[in-house]
Amino acid sequence: MSHDDDYVDYATPEPGTRTRFAEGDNDARYDGPRRGGRVSPSRAMITVVGVVVLLIAAIAFANRGGDSQDDGKTTADPDTNTQPTSPTGDTPAKTTTNGIPSGFPQSAAGAQSAAANFAVALGGDQMFTPEGRHKLVDALYTPDLAEKTKTGMDAAYSEELLANLGLDAEGEPPSGMTFISRTVPIGTTVKEYEDGAATVAVWYTGLIGLAGPDSDVPVRTTWHTWTFELQWSGGDWKIAADSQKRGPAPVPGDVPAATDEQIEDAVEQFGGFTYAR
Repeated sequence: MSHDDDYVDYATPEPGTRTRFAEGDNDARYDGPRRGGRVSPSRAMITVVGVVVLLIAAIAFANRGGDSQDDGKTTADPDTNTQPTSPTGDTPAKTTTNGIPSGFPQSAAGAQSAAANFAVALGGDQMFTPEGRHKLVDALYTPDLAEKTKTGMDAAYSEELLANLGLDAEGEPPSGMTFISRTVPIGTTVKEYEDGAATVAVWYTGLIGLAGPDSDVPVRTTWHTWTFELQWSGGDWKIAADSQKRGPAPVPGDVPAATDEQIEDAVEQFGGFTYAR
């Protein structure tokens, strides 16, 4: 998969996903003391913008699979593309693996559900710790790609990048602060589909930053399109390759920014969703 700056196909879906509440509570909580000191004042709040861009580019490079194979794939049928928001009747996921929905239907709708939930998992704070990152990669990527992806991601989530986000080398926030990273899909669209392979784009917004007293890395919103090449493997959809590109981003609204305490409380109180096409 090419570098994200070379990826030119934007997903521009109409509203087309519905949501179901997840069975478990997957929101990030930090109940104990954290390692590391206060964030250095030299890391001004604008650093987070550059860090997010760097992270997206690094992960896109680390996650590159083999060359795309277009032979045998058919262009997505309009009926499997963006649709008005309405139930499809497909159960989004039958089971969970490491807390992640799994057992998606082998259909275009199932591939979209899988891609949306993969974006949520890979955009969460669990990705910033080595143990959590490896569990996610093992659960979501094809077996022949998982080991390579873990190596690439470990390099992408470098100590320098973590430090710029206010985290220590193990991905932990300073004492008294909460690191927030959450992905919220807006919609999905099928680029290509056949029984054993699908290319699905997920348009999403995200939150990333440190919430706490005098944080130098405030929680900000991001907008990206995440494109997944999925393969049917072991009775479920798995990631064979993926790439990201910034946008499309709407004009910011005029809602006043919340305080760090309000953001931290909201993330702890409001759990995430299981997404379904």
